[in-house]
Parts: sequence; C-alpha cells; structure tokens
Amino acid sequence: MPADSSPENDAPRPATPLKGMYAEWFLDYASYVILERAVPHLHDGLKPVQRRILHSLKEKDDGRFNKVQNIIGHAMQYHPHGDQAIGDALVNMGQKELVMDLQGNWGNILTGDRAAAPRYIEVRLSKFANEVLFNSKTTVWAASYDGRNKEPVTLPSKFPLLLAHGAEGIAVGLACKMLPHNFNEIIDAAIAHLKKEEFVLYPDFAQGGIADVTNYNDGLRGGKIRVRAKIERVKKRQLVIREVPFGTTAESLADSILKANEQGKVKISRIEDTTAAEVEINVFLPSGVDADQILPALYKFTDCEVAISPNACVIDDQKPKFLGVSEILKHNVKQTRALLKQELEIQLNELEEKWHFSSLEKIFIEKRIYRRIEECETWEAVMDEIWEGLRPYLSLLKREVTDEDIVRLTEIKIKRISKYDSFKADEYLKGIEDKIAETKRHLRRLTAYTIKWFEQLKATYGKDRQRRTKIHDENGNPLTFDTIEAKEVVIANDTLYVNRKEGFAGWSMKRDEAICKCSRMDDVIAFSRDGHMRVVKIADKVFIGKDNVLVNVFRKDEPKFYNMIYRDGRGGRAMAKRFQVSGVTREKLYDLTKGTPGTRVLWLSEHETEDEASALTVRVHLKPALRLRNVVIDFNFGELAVKGRAAKGNIITKNAVDRVVRIPKGELELVTVEEEEKPAPSNAKRSSTNKAKVTPKPKGKKKAAAKKKAPTKKKAAVKKKAPAKKKSARKKK
Repeated sequence: MPADSSPENDAPRPATPLKGMYAEWFLDYASYVILERAVPHLHDGLKPVQRRILHSLKEKDDGRFNKVQNIIGHAMQYHPHGDQAIGDALVNMGQKELVMDLQGNWGNILTGDRAAAPRYIEVRLSKFANEVLFNSKTTVWAASYDGRNKEPVTLPSKFPLLLAHGAEGIAVGLACKMLPHNFNEIIDAAIAHLKKEEFVLYPDFAQGGIADVTNYNDGLRGGKIRVRAKIERVKKRQLVIREVPFGTTAESLADSILKANEQGKVKISRIEDTTAAEVEINVFLPSGVDADQILPALYKFTDCEVAISPNACVIDDQKPKFLGVSEILKHNVKQTRALLKQELEIQLNELEEKWHFSSLEKIFIEKRIYRRIEECETWEAVMDEIWEGLRPYLSLLKREVTDEDIVRLTEIKIKRISKYDSFKADEYLKGIEDKIAETKRHLRRLTAYTIKWFEQLKATYGKDRQRRTKIHDENGNPLTFDTIEAKEVVIANDTLYVNRKEGFAGWSMKRDEAICKCSRMDDVIAFSRDGHMRVVKIADKVFIGKDNVLVNVFRKDEPKFYNMIYRDGRGGRAMAKRFQVSGVTREKLYDLTKGTPGTRVLWLSEHETEDEASALTVRVHLKPALRLRNVVIDFNFGELAVKGRAAKGNIITKNAVDRVVRIPKGELELVTVEEEEKPAPSNAKRSSTNKAKVTPKPKGKKKAAAKKKAPTKKKAAVKKKAPAKKKSARKKK
C-alpha cells in the first residue's frame, strides 16, 4: 500500500483562517521590511545594508583600495538580499564622498551616468570613517543571519551621519525621506547645542541650486522646500543653467524643458546640454520671447523647480519614530558625548594598567627580585618567592597585585632585564602619569572636551565642504519664492479658433474664425443663443455647442463682468442681468435664463472691469404695435447689481423687442433677432425663422453710411406697418 494512501495522509488538514494569516505573516513581513531594510537607525544613521558594507570594508581595510566586487562578495556573508542590492547601496554611499575613498568611474550625479561595473572600480574607508565610525571596544555585536559570523548591531558613530548623507526608503505602511545637510553646519549646530545655544539646520545638496526653506518644518511631515536650478541670462535670448535641483539630472531637466515646449507651456528654439564635470545647459529662445518672460514658466512647468516634502523617520528601540532634524542632532550629540566618555574611561583604565605593570616591572628588576627564583624548583615556589619579594613595595602601587601580574613578571625576558634602563623607565612612567592626569581632566570637563573634539573634526575634514545650495539673499535673509500661477506665466503662443456652425473650438482649426491669443493651459467659455453656458478645457479641437453668440478664453482667477438681455420664451418679456462666472465645472451645461422654451439672447457683452460694464448703455428697439407710442428704450446696465450667473434678471419691457444696439460710444455689438409674427408649425421652421445674426462693427466710410441708412429703414418700417394695424382695428369696431 503506498504511503500517500494511508488514512493519516487522507485526513483533511486544518484550514488556516485568512485573518490569522494576515495578522501573523503580513505583520511579520512589515516589521522585517521596516526594521531590516528601508529605514535607517537613529544611533548610526545607517540602514542594515549600509552598516554591513562599512563593516566589510573595515574587515578588509589595510590602507589599500579593494575591488568593489570583492567588497560585495564579502558583505554577502552578512546581508542576505543579493549582490545587486549591496552594489547599488555601495555606489550610492560612495557618491556622497564622505565615508569612502573612491577610485575609478563611479558615475556622475549631475548627468545621471551610472558607475562602471563593480570589477572595474575600487574603494576603501576614508580617514574620517575610521575616526568616527569604528571602535571595537565600544561596539555591540550580534550573530549574522546564518550564525556563522558576528556583525555590529549599530556602529559607534560619533557624528550625525544620517543628517549628512540623508536617506530615502519605502517600507510597508510608512516611508522615510531625510534630506542631506552641510557637514560644517552640522558640526556648528552640535557645538551650539553643547553650549546650550539655539541652532537651526537646513538642507544642502551636492547639486547646488537655490532653495526656499522657510517651510522646512525641521524635516518633519507636513514640511516642504522648493529648490530651483541656477539659471543665468547670457544674452537677450539665451539662458544657461549652471546648477540643477536635488533629485534631477542635467538630462532629465533638459527633457522636461523639451516636453513643456511640445505642450506649448514654454517656447524655446533649441536646447544644448554640454554637462561634464559642471552643469551647463544652454537654452535658446525664439525671437519675440524675452529671457525674463520665460523664467517663471520654466520654474512652473519644468524641473527647473522641484518641491520636496521631507519625512524624517528613524528606528529607535526596535520601533519606527518620527523625529525632527534637531531632535536627531541632539540625540547624536548626546551619544557622541557618551561614546567619548566611554573611550576616555577605557583609555584611563589602559593607562593605569600600563603604569601599574611598569611600576611592578621596575620594582621586580631594580630590587633584583628575579634572583630569588633561581633556586626554586617548583612553580609554586617561584610564585611564593616573587610575592615575598614584592610585599615591602605593595603600598607604592595603585591597585592590588594579582596572580596574573606575577605570571607576567615571570615572562620578562633576560635580555630586557640585562638592558633595563632605570632613567628611561622613570621617564616612561612620568609620561603615563601625565596622560592619566590629562584623561581625568577631560572626564571632569567632558562637555568642553566634546566641543573641542567637534572643532578638531571640522578643522580636519571640513575645509572643502562649504555650502553649495543658496538659501539666503545678499542681506542674509532667507530666500522666499513667490507662488507662480500656471495661467499667469504660460506663454500665449497659440490662437483660439471657433466654428460656430459646427460648434467646435481649438488651436488647430486655422481655417475657421480667429478669436484671440491663448495658451494650452486655458479654458474656453461659450454662451449659446438659447441662454446656456459651458466651460471646456482648451484642446486642438473640442466641442463647445452650436449656435454660440460669444466664445472666449476663460480664466477663473480673472473673472469678467457680463451684461445680458434675453427674451423669456417665444413671446415673453425682455429681461436684463449683470453677472460674473466663477466656480464652474468643466463640460457642465449651465442655464443663465429662466429656462422657458423659446428663450433667446438679445444682447451679451463681456467686460474686464465693473466700471466698464456699468458704463454701458444700450438702446432697445421695440417692434411697432397698436397703442405703442415709444418704440425705443435706453437702458443703462449700471442700474443693475452684479449677481451670480443663476440670477434671472430684471424686467426691461413686456413688449416684443426688435433689436438691441450700443449707444453712443464704445465697442458696438449688435445682436439682431428676426422673428416671424406667427409661430412656426415645427421645430425645424422655428430654428430657421428665429435665427440670430451678429452684425460686426462697421469701419471707416462704411460706418458713416450705416449710421445714415439705419434711421430711414426704421421710419419706413414704422410708416408701413402703422396704417395696416389701424385698418384692422376699425374692422374690429
């Protein structure tokens, strides 16, 4: 019988509930990613892979360069996630040029070029790293992932490496983004904290640039800094970019400018990227575009300005914590002070041990105690004789003599005894005593010693580490960038065209009616003859609705004033309103009238200011009717209050309106409504008979002729129609 067919194997296995799987396995995975991969530790500012790389470099350190490939292989015995992760982390740390000395092609952070293959580049620990990161006597050790080796839990760092390097990582449920800071400013802040003075830290980037750090918020969530490229104006139509913002490269910046040019947001003729050791991107502008005009658009629509939101997150006590930059610095300064104290105590203990044994050795040789053991035949006898010989001098020593001390005395070689120089021994003891006194003095004045240690660190390693990112103006005040609105800086290098018959508008319809200059960031507002309005995003060709009386560019931040007269229904009253348009939804159809079927717009004008809209006076011509004496009404829109688009308006007249014209000055907009006296039997006929015409403003001699002819036509129309109506009235009587 096969083993698999046994009753025990056929029994169903107990099912694991999904809730339990999520609670146990997923949370274990999340904790592992947070603690062991993505977030740096507060004590040394390193992620596990970075710590293991530095530990491997220390183990391989002999003062000479090592192949990066060898370091990666050595680090794999501590890091279980493969050579690719180790190699990328090593190159990233090396490009900071703080804890490593590099040799070979390590890539370029300005151009985005990658480093050469690991077998071609070399690395070793820098002197700075050896001084501030390593001390086997103060390191806490733990077993590696497979138990074969020992690795440091954290490195005994005496410098806020996290603030200098920065860090970025995405874990499960949280992320970390620490920005790099200036080396010398970190040390100055540490010294200020030790002196109980106020300090502030702001980011500094290797790429340089110009930054607005007024909203940095100490690196915590909710803060934001804006970094701009350094752009110089070489000629009237030529710009040169000398520095790029953090997180960008010369190539990505040039690509963003070309993309914005294709989208019509900026206008350039060509761009040349000649970046090598220094950034140099030449931007050439076409004729008609000034350099000062295009700068705001470059900052708004390209990577010439980037916004960075920091999120300072670290591991402390096996838990993620959100701490500000100042809190991280204070913790590290406290840790540095404690480590220096621990090192001084270790040094003092070692010095006292040296003094103790040197004094014991001097007594052993000068008092010729070694001769007492010449006749001894057993080890116990040797030990007893030495003890007896030292007994009169034990009071001269600073601690008790142990059996280990006696054993060390027996290991002194005859050659040393024969060449022993008492004077040199006294000088050596005097030097040790001076060092002991100095060490004790440092321990008593530990804060002053820590300050001096930081000052020495700055003097040794901070000479070529000046700030690269500009954050203050010439007067020392923090730089602030104005908020750039897209519609204010976008270059209107396109033309808006409209086809009223088909109901389309856009910048590519060059065979149709031209309206005005526009940009590709604008919206289009369209008012139809039946009193509806809609706003759409501008495009090469977009539907805006048919039979429009007014089409223009719409900018929400520049609300305009509209004067409108409409007929409510087919034979209804004439209504007038003044309104502004704001808070609209794109593609939504808004009704500006009462919504009565047959409503028609008789007059609609657009104005930049309220005064201009209020000054408008129009002449409303009524259709002649029985007992209607005054067929002309002059109406001033200043009598109406400006309301929202949903207002229904005020009544001008209940009589039928023939036309509305502007008087006596300003732009002439004539909307003539031709209506049949009898209603059309079908919708098709109504649309043809009620079709409105927009008469353009006459120019020159034609304008004068139009003014002369207009009154005669009106009088003729009145004289012809009046007798007919009187005759019909007599018949009724």
